[in-house]
Amino acid sequence: MKKENFVALILSTIGVLLFALGMCMCLVPNWHAVNQGVIMGGIGLLVLLIMVVVRRRMQGKAPIVINARSLGIAFLAVAGALVLGLGMCMTMVWQGLMVPGVIVGIVGIVMLLALIPLTKGLR
Repeated sequence: MKKENFVALILSTIGVLLFALGMCMCLVPNWHAVNQGVIMGGIGLLVLLIMVVVRRRMQGKAPIVINARSLGIAFLAVAGALVLGLGMCMTMVWQGLMVPGVIVGIVGIVMLLALIPLTKGLR
């Protein structure tokens, strides 16, 4: 394993865990920790942003270029995650929406899978 992959693995694991814990703190009402959850989630996002910068620097690549393609990919990623989450809510939280929730969840998964050829391309 290359050094940049190992560093990215460690930083992304820490960032995702902090972000997930922060979101749980915000969304579980029994914890009464909304403010602390927002701070924890923000720290997780900051660690993930640092991971991207460190990894690109270790690989000798230029900083991230923001153009229409990268904005479109980011929009598709956010939309796919939201659609998948909506499908999960429909199946697990709301009553009587099991089949429509599964369909919406599959649409979200397909949206997220579409990111692979958009970012890596087809060979």
